[in-house]
Amino acid sequence: MTVDTQQVTFDSISLDSGATLAPVEVAYETYGQLNGKRSNAILILHAFSGDAHAAGVSREGGQPGWWDNMIGPGKGFDTNKYFVICSNVLGGCRGTTGPSSIDPATGKPYGGNFPGITIADMVRLQKKLIDHLGIEKLLAVAGGSMGGMQALQWAVSYPDAVAAALPIASTARHSAMQIAFNEVGRQAIMADPDWNNGNFYEANLPARGLSVARMVGHITYMSDESMRQKFGRRFRDKDGPGFDFSADFEVESYLRYRGSQFVTRFDANSYLYITKAMDYFDIAAGKASLAAALEGAKSRFLVISFTSDWLYPSYQSLEIVSALRGRNQDVAYCELPSNYGHDAFLVEVGEQTDLVRGFLDATYREVNRP
Repeated sequence: MTVDTQQVTFDSISLDSGATLAPVEVAYETYGQLNGKRSNAILILHAFSGDAHAAGVSREGGQPGWWDNMIGPGKGFDTNKYFVICSNVLGGCRGTTGPSSIDPATGKPYGGNFPGITIADMVRLQKKLIDHLGIEKLLAVAGGSMGGMQALQWAVSYPDAVAAALPIASTARHSAMQIAFNEVGRQAIMADPDWNNGNFYEANLPARGLSVARMVGHITYMSDESMRQKFGRRFRDKDGPGFDFSADFEVESYLRYRGSQFVTRFDANSYLYITKAMDYFDIAAGKASLAAALEGAKSRFLVISFTSDWLYPSYQSLEIVSALRGRNQDVAYCELPSNYGHDAFLVEVGEQTDLVRGFLDATYREVNRP
């Protein structure tokens, strides 16, 4: 399945910070066909470093989508049955307006002048896209990690526009540890001499800082067991230590490679703005409790976590489940066994596919009941 990334421009969007972005562009892709009742649409919400290219093979780059093992004919999100949409988030760098976009007031990239954004802002822009596509109610919103945060925000912000929500390997709010890891990444970028307060687009990119930030982040996506199996203490192309600071160990070489590759596809300012939006996210902010925050949601919920995910551990998913059950809302929960850590939602497709397929089929039958 070869796919093209599409783009739509809206006049403006008002942000939680009080700022307004005008105009604002959104990059998105679609898979499958929208039915006559427009009742089979599913919005896929990407994680921190993802983009609109969730499935199929990109006509432009020739690469498969980041969740291609879950989206497509006969897969968990079956495009023979459902019309699947994925857009790049606000603040991104893959076609949707973000810090690297041109500020019409100056004719130069926004850079450090880009306004602060929130998960709710991202969802507000997604709602504009769904309205533009003529869809009044989504069959489901689904995503892992930051995508799960967006799914929760959708269920709370637009309860009448979502029939089902699937937050996977996610949380209702970041813990101190999760904020701490993001802050280390941000500090690595801002300590790079080339960062220049975010105004680096006409000079050198802060590649060293962004690379280190990605290395730190990537460690949190894996697990001790997955790293032991993949690398152990194996040396790279040598029999023993070189007693220097080169990449002696295979894991060192792997992290450096991941860091260098990330620099070629992601914007350092987007890293700063999006991680901060994740840290600010708290679906219960201003409410008496998480249960009170979620009680207005009308969606059915399927919450999934993974045993070895220490970045978004299962207790955070259970907090969501407990809050929903406390208000007698429709929620199913499953903790899946995996050694892949937080990355499990991207690679553990067997049981996850069965869960998602069954949940979506039941929701579709309910929504389309005569």
